[in-house]
Amino acid sequence: MKDWKIYTKTGDKGQTSLLGGRRVPKHHLKIEAYGTADELNAFIGLLRDQDIDAHYKEVLLEIQDRVFTAESLLACDEGCVPEHLPRMQASDSEVLEKEIDQMNESLPELTNFILPGGHPAVSYAHVCRCVCRRAERIITQLAEEDKVDELVIRYFNRLSDYFFVLARKLALDHGVGDTLWKARK
Repeated sequence: MKDWKIYTKTGDKGQTSLLGGRRVPKHHLKIEAYGTADELNAFIGLLRDQDIDAHYKEVLLEIQDRVFTAESLLACDEGCVPEHLPRMQASDSEVLEKEIDQMNESLPELTNFILPGGHPAVSYAHVCRCVCRRAERIITQLAEEDKVDELVIRYFNRLSDYFFVLARKLALDHGVGDTLWKARK
């Protein structure tokens, strides 16, 4: 068996390969898109490691799988054979909608903007929301100049909503409630 090394030295001059083989600068918009999705995935792992209900941990693990699927699709370039990659499905966003609706049933009506905080799990959920929104902005920018699966765009849009509602639900679960923003007068 051949030794596998994490370093290849092929990126030492600031380029990397997309799935399909084309070399691009490491700051290429495709790299930004799947790199930011990967950053989100790391923060989701951090959120999943918090003291939260087992159901949320299971959902977050499923979300991590979908985000990783999106990363692979975003890394795909001309010459890439997407049939060999997992695909996003419309049902992926529907799962998030169901989870959002279920959590919303127990949450008080939202009449103010809220500030992140109150418990580490709440804050991590808000960090996930923010990184998800940034990933979505980059992905939609990429879609203006390259082909992006519309299910990926839809999923990231719905996912940021999920993290917002999850943050509120975690605040409720931990007995800290929402931190309301009160504008200075």
